Amino acid sequence: MPRVLAVGDEVSPALERGPPGEGFGKVNLIVSCGDLPYDYLGYLVDAFDVPLLYVHGNHDRPLEGERETIAAPQGGISVEDRVIEVGGLLIAGLGGSPRYAPGGGHQYTEAQMRRRVRKLTRKLWRARRHGRGLDILLTHAPPRGIHDHTDPAHQGFAAFLPFLVRYKPRFLIHGHSPPRPGLSPRTRFEATEVIHVRGHAVLEVPHA
Repeated sequence: MPRVLAVGDEVSPALERGPPGEGFGKVNLIVSCGDLPYDYLGYLVDAFDVPLLYVHGNHDRPLEGERETIAAPQGGISVEDRVIEVGGLLIAGLGGSPRYAPGGGHQYTEAQMRRRVRKLTRKLWRARRHGRGLDILLTHAPPRGIHDHTDPAHQGFAAFLPFLVRYKPRFLIHGHSPPRPGLSPRTRFEATEVIHVRGHAVLEVPHA
């Protein structure tokens, strides 16, 4: 049963100090929901020695170092607008947030996100022809009405909802929206468990 380390939005002190002890258990895959320093993600790849899949958050920017510019997490694989199989899991990605500021990077209007979803479904359809269902949809923003807020920056994407109804991914993992007191970070929507990650969370994903 693959164990997935999901990270997003905040550097986790438990991970920044070094790989957790024996009680943490083995991790088979890391997924990032965005808005994390690229050097931190590269460190996690080295520390756990497992693949990293990522989408972008609205605050992601190249990291300017003394000798070089880090344009992406080193050792990571972008799943933006892609469907990828890793470790027996089928994973798709749709990063970015709702558009709330002119010229902002990795921001999308609802219409733009609908177009991205349509393109992704065509790629997923090819995988489904071979009998594979989607295990994880990795996003930065949440679906509309689930873990989101009403302000323009942190409202979820309505375009995700019909996708969840039709394609039934087992998990949607997202970050972006600030935690709401008293609200569980795990919510069931149709056949999908929607998981809000801030810092880190560990998820066990049984093979379908």
